[in-house]
Amino acid sequence: MMKKVTVAVLFALCCAMVFSSAVSAEEPKYDLKSGAITIKDVLTENTGKRVIVRLENGENLEGTVSKVGDTVVHIAKLSGKDFYDAVIRIDRISAVIFKVRG
Repeated sequence: MMKKVTVAVLFALCCAMVFSSAVSAEEPKYDLKSGAITIKDVLTENTGKRVIVRLENGENLEGTVSKVGDTVVHIAKLSGKDFYDAVIRIDRISAVIFKVRG
């Protein structure tokens, strides 16, 4: 009787591991499009979404990408700075951090 329970538990664990690895294999990934992708392209793709913009000086600004121009981006609803927005020169941005999963 104890062997049957042990075998059943092991079988259930194996099925759970196989299922979880199959689910994680389908995890969404960010796909860089072919060609020269720029910070401006990434910001444009994320218009209306929350991002963290890392500037050349190391400062991070988190907010919602409102509008992307040729040389500047408008970041609205800055995190931790109620009632403030920012207009940032695109050439001063070193990274754009955004949510891909979950």
